[in-house]
Amino acid sequence: MTESDILKALSNVIEPDLGKDLVTLNMVKDIVIEGDKVSFTVVLTTPACPLKDMIGNACLNAVHLMVNKNADVHIKFTANTNSNRRDKSTVLPGVKNIIAVVSGKGGVGKSTVAANLALALAEGGASVGLMDADIYGPSVPIMFGVRGERPLMKPNGDKGIIIPLEKFGIKLMSIGLLVDEKQAVVWRGPMASSAIRQFITDVEWGELDYLVIDMPPGTGDIHLTLVQTVPVTGVVVVTTPQPVALADAKKAIAMFGQAQIKVPVIGIVENMSWFTPAELPENRYYIFGKEGGKKMAEEFDIPLLGQIPLVQSIREGGDTGIPIMLSDDAITQKAFWHVAGNAARSIAMRNANMDTTKIVEVVV
Repeated sequence: MTESDILKALSNVIEPDLGKDLVTLNMVKDIVIEGDKVSFTVVLTTPACPLKDMIGNACLNAVHLMVNKNADVHIKFTANTNSNRRDKSTVLPGVKNIIAVVSGKGGVGKSTVAANLALALAEGGASVGLMDADIYGPSVPIMFGVRGERPLMKPNGDKGIIIPLEKFGIKLMSIGLLVDEKQAVVWRGPMASSAIRQFITDVEWGELDYLVIDMPPGTGDIHLTLVQTVPVTGVVVVTTPQPVALADAKKAIAMFGQAQIKVPVIGIVENMSWFTPAELPENRYYIFGKEGGKKMAEEFDIPLLGQIPLVQSIREGGDTGIPIMLSDDAITQKAFWHVAGNAARSIAMRNANMDTTKIVEVVV
């Protein structure tokens, strides 16, 4: 066996999402051959790649079929999260991908999805930040159990820079960490937009594979401020299956699809898809309707990232500061793992096949 033999064999293994072989994509590294033993590293486009096992099996079969049927093959996986940022801006220069989690209306579980999506991506090996951009109803301090804590400041030229809190391996920032939670934030649109800019420019986010941004419900000032301030990689739309939520979710999709904005929707999450009582784990009760989010995804030709059941432990985890991804609820964890894997996959495809990620210049 030679290195050339191995590369020739692996050039027949196609990365399913990107549509090219591993060798052309420069995903094969560190080939070592000792007799019948061969080892190499496959560099994935994201740590949360849901196709890792499929790619591994394809590599194994290629070596056995085309090089040596008795080869002892050892495959190591690592990841270099891809990015399509080509902007020369100094805004968040170390952040590879920015994901805005949005909803057309409140109460559909957007913050729960954002928090657990961030945690699932981090558990997959990615470096992740979570920014709570819901100025009027911040949820991150409660959901991560950091109520009453305050971020530190450090000198940075003429002004200070905020050091985000870290919890469960994720960097966190929220207006709820800066103001008394008993006080209402009574701000006009320009003040809220100014706060969002500060969370972006005056916070030391550092090097991140993904910055997940929990947006306020609706379509307004803060959404426009975000896309005009940072290059948003893509949007995740959260909805419940019921028609009233779907109608508002469609408006969110329409907003980001406008010609002057044109930020891709990388997927839809259908939350509260069905209710399953703990004592009847096999039963499903479709309280808010059935598969409304799935049908909307098909209508707009947008990936359905996953369906999240309505489970009491999800609510309890958010209220106690230990999100469901950190619990022992295997069924619900699996649902969020599925969402995170599909989201990472959609982002990798977006970066490989779509226009450069850039700041939007829009006048509305």
